[in-house]
Amino acid sequence: MDYSDLFRLDGRRAVVIGAGSGIGREAALALAAHGAAVTAVDRDLPAAKDTASALGAAGSAHELDVLDPDAIDATAGSLGPVDVLVFTPAMNVRKRLLDYTHEDFDRVVGLNLRASFDLIRAFGAPMAQRGTGSIIGFSSIRAVSVEPGQGVYAATKAGLVQLMRTAAAELGASGVRANTISPGVVDTPLTAPIKAQPEWYDAYSAKSALGRWAAPHELAGAVVYLASDASSFVTGSVIAVDGGWTAVDGRFEPPA
Repeated sequence: MDYSDLFRLDGRRAVVIGAGSGIGREAALALAAHGAAVTAVDRDLPAAKDTASALGAAGSAHELDVLDPDAIDATAGSLGPVDVLVFTPAMNVRKRLLDYTHEDFDRVVGLNLRASFDLIRAFGAPMAQRGTGSIIGFSSIRAVSVEPGQGVYAATKAGLVQLMRTAAAELGASGVRANTISPGVVDTPLTAPIKAQPEWYDAYSAKSALGRWAAPHELAGAVVYLASDASSFVTGSVIAVDGGWTAVDGRFEPPA
């Protein structure tokens, strides 16, 4: 075994959904840096093109609205063989359950769960036919640790974990792996409302063992790991990249 090549992705084709910004952009950059040819996919085509430009010769851009199941199927069919699928899009409507409307519920579930379901099916089927592939989805610490106002978001992120575990169980015999990354609080557009309130921002910083938020690039290593042969026997797993958020209490530090 040549361990110097363990994380290399030369000759592999990766598709990153949500590559126009945040974690998706950093994931695309990291995969390309390890040798993959990367298609940056986003509903914001100029943003996807900007990421593709940063990837150099290894990059291309594609426009996709993941709320359109037919468009997902068409994209999966048009991009050719895909070895690695990474998807990051999500949204949150911060309301307590009793204040939620059916419209709010449908919006969050539609993007966070149904679109993920459609992506797994559309890209997973040809991977299974070819006998190889790695599917990487993004859950959240909210899949296991909730707070008031994030109930529906948390439910979708827990649901995604189970979808991916099922994909791992059903596609594993065909050589396809499916894993989930569970970030803690990351400085992205999704968390901008929190960052804008100093007390809330500081409370989140204090909760993790590292005492700070993550930058989007700090999730990229887990993506490369799950895309590469370094994780060849890893499937159905949830990798927490949360600064210790789910490992420690963090709300009060008693005297020794």
